[in-house]
Amino acid sequence: MIQRIQTLFLLLIVCLGTALFFAPVLEFVTPVDAAVQRIFELSAVGLDEVTPDIDYIVVEPLTLNGVWGLTLTTLLIPFLALVDIFLYRRRILQARLNIFLAILCLGYYGILFIYVWFAKMNFGLEWHLIFWSCIPLICFVLTLAATRRILKDEALVRAADRLR
Repeated sequence: MIQRIQTLFLLLIVCLGTALFFAPVLEFVTPVDAAVQRIFELSAVGLDEVTPDIDYIVVEPLTLNGVWGLTLTTLLIPFLALVDIFLYRRRILQARLNIFLAILCLGYYGILFIYVWFAKMNFGLEWHLIFWSCIPLICFVLTLAATRRILKDEALVRAADRLR
């Protein structure tokens, strides 16, 4: 199981996906003309305010409701990759699950776009991507590489079966 390179790809997806759960992916900033400049970071667990020295001003908290979509997607990526590792004897099912995992990695950006649009429309916040937002794209590329190797293994096994 570990000897196969696609297992290492999938293990790397598990590690990166787990790190993505705790890392902020977006930064929201109030407009420059606002009375108080506030900075928020969006991660899978929610929206956190990281504005320095805001203790002296009482401001209302900002909340994005329904961050469960981002949380669920962030949890599903490493979980499906971990399940995919243990399906090494059923290569066709493993390849199909990898395709679903690749679609899920791209769907992460769709869900992220919905939150950006919501924050822009309702609160007028400016947004900036943080380095950690590239993790789903890296997972997507690793998933495609693992799928290619799985299908290559399946072709090798079928060729060996024909020779017997």
